[in-house]
This record gives sequence, structure tokens and C-alpha cells, in this order.
Amino acid sequence: MPLTDAVIRATKPRERTFRVYDTGGLYLEVTPAGSKLWRLKYRFAGKEKRLALGRYPEVGLADARVLRDEARRVLAQGEDPAERRREEKLRRQELARHTFEAVAEEWFAHRSPGWAPSYARGVIQRLRAYAFPYLGRRPVAEIEPPEVLAVVRRAERECSPYTARKVLLHIGQVMRYAVSTGRAERDPTPDLKGALAPVEQRHMPAPEDPREVGALLRVIDGYQGTPVVRAALRLLPLLFVRPGELRHMRWEQVDLEAAEWRFTASKTGHAHLVPLARQAVAILEELRPQTAHLPGGWVFPGARSALRPLSAEAINAAYRRMGIDTRNEITAHGWRAVARTLLAERLGYEPDVVEHQLGHEVPDRLGRAYNRTRFLEQRREMMQRWADYLDMLREGDKVVVLPVTGRNR
Repeated sequence: MPLTDAVIRATKPRERTFRVYDTGGLYLEVTPAGSKLWRLKYRFAGKEKRLALGRYPEVGLADARVLRDEARRVLAQGEDPAERRREEKLRRQELARHTFEAVAEEWFAHRSPGWAPSYARGVIQRLRAYAFPYLGRRPVAEIEPPEVLAVVRRAERECSPYTARKVLLHIGQVMRYAVSTGRAERDPTPDLKGALAPVEQRHMPAPEDPREVGALLRVIDGYQGTPVVRAALRLLPLLFVRPGELRHMRWEQVDLEAAEWRFTASKTGHAHLVPLARQAVAILEELRPQTAHLPGGWVFPGARSALRPLSAEAINAAYRRMGIDTRNEITAHGWRAVARTLLAERLGYEPDVVEHQLGHEVPDRLGRAYNRTRFLEQRREMMQRWADYLDMLREGDKVVVLPVTGRNR
């Protein structure tokens, strides 16, 4: 006779465990301690077996019957419900091991050795700040688009649309790694196309008029701050490297006799060589007695500790103190655009030579990768001519378009 909830509630424990049967092999096992445990009796491969279905009242009578029916459907398919449950448990355990955070850390360890340190720091910091707190413990195979959208919208609110898009990019990279390594079936991030606010494209402000460049150089020459910052301000337009590369310049990398600075480019990871014009050598020789003996070896040590380089904001902060608008006039990074434009348009240098000096990858027709000594003689001549040109602009001479000569090509 089928059980009812009233019968189950009225059933009291005895000295020994006993059973109260329902239908279809479902029964309730009542222990001397008063526990009421659902069990299913069935036969598979000629053997009688038992399957635990939960504890009453956490699993009610109706729920127990649903579980019984599901188990019988598995039997009808020729499978053992107990084995199916064991496999599901193992699958769940496997999923629990492959959380988003675990897979992301594995992906980062695999990919980051080939990245610039500053880029690698940015990637892992964004994942730890925005993705891990909300997706970190989720099995990577179960992450759905709405979960990712909630994460990136939170980054959008708390920081910026730019950061949100970076977080979405990194989540997609982790998910594709999970797919490629068999831990997930799909990457949900393409489903979010168009879900975020568009990012306003702002280019680094940089003047293209040589007269404006000359005016900025005269303002920079009037800087009254520390010798370290003053030297950095004067050197950056001459070298037009990335500001972070200038800040991390070490004396061991500089050969003043050969007029060369050799280092690893932060963006590409390639060894890079910057020929030093006479003006650049003079600035470094003036600075050397003040910083070359300090611990850390930095050409531009930080104000608070010689063990650290100049802060990332030091140059732009100095510009603002001098009244230079870093949103509309120039930033530390903007000197790269100034050099790229004027070297090509005013001094007539081939784009490949300029791009090579900027530290960009410029494969030749044979497909060879970046070579730090390629165009070296042209670049030495170009860097000196660039320094002389900046001197002319600083002095306010009449700006002319210099003729393109064969040596510039």
C-alpha cells in the first residue's frame, strides 16, 4: 500500500532498524535513533542493489518518488543508477577542481613569461580585483554569459568602460584556454557583444605644429624642480621612448662613450638600442654624479627611495605644475607621436627607420623579426639630427621643412 505523509510522520523508531514500503521498490528505512532514510531497491545485471535517495523530511514523499522514477528511467536505458550517480559525483568533484580562478592562474602562468612585466601585472590585477571575487570559485565549465556580464558591468561602474572591456577580454582569454584544455565546452564572452557602453577613443595629446613643440620645449627648460625630474623632462623628447622605459633606465645599460642605451623594450620584450645624441649624452653626464652611486642603479631614482625608479606620474605631474595641459597639449607618452610625425613629415625619414627606433616590430620583406641593429647607422644619424632640430625649435628659429635627402631614406 502506498505511503502517505501522515503514515510517515506517525512511524516511530524501534529497537532495530525496519522498513516501511511505498511502491516501485521505494521504501523508508527507520533506524533506532529515529532517522528516516529513503532507499530504492532494484535489480541490475541479475543482482539486487540499493540506492540512497536522501533523508526524510528534507526529501519529502513526493520528491522521493520523483527520484525513484528518474532512477528507473536510467535502468530502462540499460544503466546502473548507482554507477550513474558515482560518475556524476566524480564529475562534480572534477568541476570543483577546475574553478575559474584555478584555470586563470594556470593560463597566466603559461602565457605571462612572454609578456612585459607591466602588462602582466595589469592582467592579473584586473582578474583579482574584478573576476576572482565573483567567478573565482565557479566551475569554469558552468560559467554563463549573465554571470560574466554582471562582473564586467561592476568593473564599468567601479572603474571605467575601458577597464570593463579589459576584464571581459581577459575572461574570454581564460575561457578559451579552458576550452582548448578540455575544461569547458564554450567561451561565453562573444555573447556579450554590444552589452557594454562604448569606450570614448582619446588619443594621447601631441602637437603636430613645430612652433607648438618649440614652445613646449621652452616651458620644459624652465622647470625648477629636482635635478632628477628635470633631466627626465629634458631627455624624454630627445629619446621618445615609452615613459616607463625612461623611468626604468639603469646606469649599467648606458654606455656614454659609445653613446648608446641598450635595454629590453617593455611592449615587445625585444632587446632595443637607442643611439644617444650629443645633447642626450650631456644630460646624462650632468646627472651621473648625482645618481650613479646610489643603490638600485636607477638613472632616475624615486624621490622617496633610491631603490625604486621615478614614479609613473612624475613627468605628467611636472607638466601640470608648469601649466602644461596633459589632456589637450602633451603627455609623457605623446613625445612618441611628436617624433613619429615630425621625423617623417619635416625631416623626411622613412617610416620603417622611425618605427624601428620607436621599438615597434617592423618585419621586412623576408619576414625577419625585429633586429635591434637594423638601420643602426641611419638611426644614429637620425637621432642626432632630431636633437639638433629640437634645439632649433626651442630657440624659436624660423621653422622650415628640411629637404629629404638620400641619407634619410
